[in-house]
Amino acid sequence: MADVRSTEGARQVKGGEHSQREDVAVLSVNQLIWLRFKRSRPAVYSGIFLIVLYLVAAFAGFLAPYGVRETHELYAAASPHIFRFVDVDGRFHLRPFVYGLSKKTDEQTFRITYLPKADEMYSVRFFVRRERYSILGVLRSDLHLFGVDEPGRVFLLGTDTQGRDLFSRILYGSQVSLTVGLLGVLISLIMGSFMGTISGLFGGVVDVVMQRVIEVLLAFPQIPLWLALAAAVPATWSSIKVYFGVTIVLSIVSWAGLARQVRGKVLALREEDFVMAARLSGAGTMRIVAVHLLPNVISHILVIATLSVPSMILGETALSYLGLGIRPPMTSWGVLLSEAQATRVLLQQPWLVSPVAFVIATVIAFNFLGDGLRDAIDPFAR
Repeated sequence: MADVRSTEGARQVKGGEHSQREDVAVLSVNQLIWLRFKRSRPAVYSGIFLIVLYLVAAFAGFLAPYGVRETHELYAAASPHIFRFVDVDGRFHLRPFVYGLSKKTDEQTFRITYLPKADEMYSVRFFVRRERYSILGVLRSDLHLFGVDEPGRVFLLGTDTQGRDLFSRILYGSQVSLTVGLLGVLISLIMGSFMGTISGLFGGVVDVVMQRVIEVLLAFPQIPLWLALAAAVPATWSSIKVYFGVTIVLSIVSWAGLARQVRGKVLALREEDFVMAARLSGAGTMRIVAVHLLPNVISHILVIATLSVPSMILGETALSYLGLGIRPPMTSWGVLLSEAQATRVLLQQPWLVSPVAFVIATVIAFNFLGDGLRDAIDPFAR
């Protein structure tokens, strides 16, 4: 009788263990990477911020109250014009409004300032019709998110010396600065991944030649090399040609570091059992690269790409700031900062330096995102 009870108890224990095993969820590597990435709050918030930023760049024409080249001659170098809900009499208004501006010249310094006119109030209206624009070069519209009735004006970040709305120009400038980073990284990824894979897979003379070329590129100081390559862009080129020229310049400089890192990964992987098995089974070189090598280094490539975008954005900003990058009438954050490099700007018109805040925020967000991806790529690490 005791033997029967012990047998039944053993069955119950085995059944309990079996049910416990069924309750345990088996996660794939991608799910582990995603769970580890979500643990990094700065990386998640940075990713959300960058998605919003690129959406803002895509819909800059809708969000901007004025066109990128629309000038307001009567309001040159006007200070930021904020939304108000309480007037000078202390009355609260549900709809935001702005005051009219009156021009005043200091008799001693001849400095021009714009003071609010309490007797002129202009309510901010949403979804107004103004200058036409295009979204992604496909959709055309004249609907803007907000604006005020004529003859009122609203300048959230002030105007430049020619009377152009700085907030609108920053939104339009983000289209160039942000896409230069993505396009430049895409080109450098293709070049670096291909060169690094070929160098690590074949070795021998091919590896030696490629590594010497990479060492020559890495030996040059980055900024002088940027300047030399950017100066080679003909001055007669149009803004679009200059845009792609600057993108290619940044890509040529940036692919060498990635190629060396990919080479190191491929050197470690080419001796693994699954690569040797593919060779013994008759797989061709391209199949080994496409099916066995690249999928195992793609995670590392994505991390490097995320960390390379900020350097691309800073490179475009530096070249445009020095007058060797994007040229007017095309606008970028670097072009806007180049217009604010005079000493008097910092003293009299400090709002013209506001594009640097967008550059800093974007670079920090990409760095946080890259750090989070780098930690999440290896989900088994502590």
